[in-house]
Amino acid sequence: MHDIENRRLRTGEVAARAGVNIQTLRYYERRGLIAEPQRSPGGHRTYPADTVTLLGVIKAAQRLGFTLNEVAELLDTGRRGHPTRDLKARATEKITEVDRKIADLTTIRDALRKVVAAGCDSLTHCTCHDCPLPFAELAEGDPR
Repeated sequence: MHDIENRRLRTGEVAARAGVNIQTLRYYERRGLIAEPQRSPGGHRTYPADTVTLLGVIKAAQRLGFTLNEVAELLDTGRRGHPTRDLKARATEKITEVDRKIADLTTIRDALRKVVAAGCDSLTHCTCHDCPLPFAELAEGDPR
């Protein structure tokens, strides 16, 4: 009987356990995020059981705002045994990025609240007095 650590999982089983589709699993292989699988005697791809955990780590990092390129670099750094400093620096950069996005989204939310409160009914011909977002006037002055 095999230990759980030695157990090999087929593609569909890994994908199902990790909550990803098979195309995602293969894409991550091509990107080098997960190791290329071994092949069974029948030619099926087989992965170590810890691949499921690794896929969970990748998805969690993406939810925190890291791109796949950044995740790949962090995984590579971790594999070389120096994960802490690089992760801390990148996480600090992400915090700054998130703070900027929050500020931008707050501005957008406030503007939308003004539009709703003013009763604006059209992007191009708003009939409300003192429209907070004069789209037509802004568009005329924008040469883009």
